[in-house]
Amino acid sequence: MSVKGQEAEEFVHAIAGAGGGVLSIALTYPLLTISTRLQAESKDKKEKKTFKQIVDEIVGKDGFTGLYSGLESAIFGMALTNFVYYYFYESTGRSIKRFRRKTQLNTVESIITGAIAGSATAVASNPIWVANTRMTVAKSNKSTISMMLKIIRDDGILALFKGLKPALILVTNPIIQYTVFEQLKNFVLNVQGNQSVLPPSWAFLLGAIGKLVATGITYPYITLKTRLHIVGDKSIDKRPEVTQGEGRVTALEIIKREGISGIYQGIGYKLVQSILTAAFLFYFKEGLVLWSMKALRVLRQLRLRSVNQKRIEISVQR
Repeated sequence: MSVKGQEAEEFVHAIAGAGGGVLSIALTYPLLTISTRLQAESKDKKEKKTFKQIVDEIVGKDGFTGLYSGLESAIFGMALTNFVYYYFYESTGRSIKRFRRKTQLNTVESIITGAIAGSATAVASNPIWVANTRMTVAKSNKSTISMMLKIIRDDGILALFKGLKPALILVTNPIIQYTVFEQLKNFVLNVQGNQSVLPPSWAFLLGAIGKLVATGITYPYITLKTRLHIVGDKSIDKRPEVTQGEGRVTALEIIKREGISGIYQGIGYKLVQSILTAAFLFYFKEGLVLWSMKALRVLRQLRLRSVNQKRIEISVQR
């Protein structure tokens, strides 16, 4: 395959990943709203609530659309996140395969590939997720750009990169997720034989398993990142020390104030949302890849026919 052909396939995976991410987040966003609000609030501010009580509270205050606060920024963020991640993942993975003269990545190679792709994605998408967290918690109807400009105006441009350290640590989440997924995918493809693309139904199942393992391990940092995203916004962050000009949040501080369970606040809803989002993402992404590959083949055939037709016409003219 030519270099251009390889780049085309990388863009296919990147675009398919972005499309799959948008569809998956749109389907599961209410669960993300619930888990984000639970992560953002200190445990000592409220009693434990049931799923129904939380939904009733949100709908009662903000209507049904309250469950979708910040959806626009989430879609924007998910599209960018997945495009960057899949482009770097496929590009890095292809380079490693070519260098090692292999057709599949082993566990270590999957981890290296995931680390490079995840780091690039964390830096590129952090400002959008800071804006999304504040919009979700504050129930804001601002656009993503408006919220980002407000954050810059109120807290400075560096505020858009709050939570970047735990976000970079959370690169381990997709590393774990995609390493589990890739190894299970390789196993399934080897068992089925003569297939290079995973069927969407298998992608759904393996994506769910990968995300279950990854989110369960990294959840404390997900909570910490959410808390850091709202630091400095006094309309959201109600901690006493905020009024005194101190906005520092650490995992140890959360554990000291709220106990171990405080850093696992909302994990049940997050697990369900993350697993469904990942499962739908892989399902839609692999399906879009299959469709895109077929479309590319058709376009290449049409282009080849067009080139051949022109050659024939030139030959006849001569």
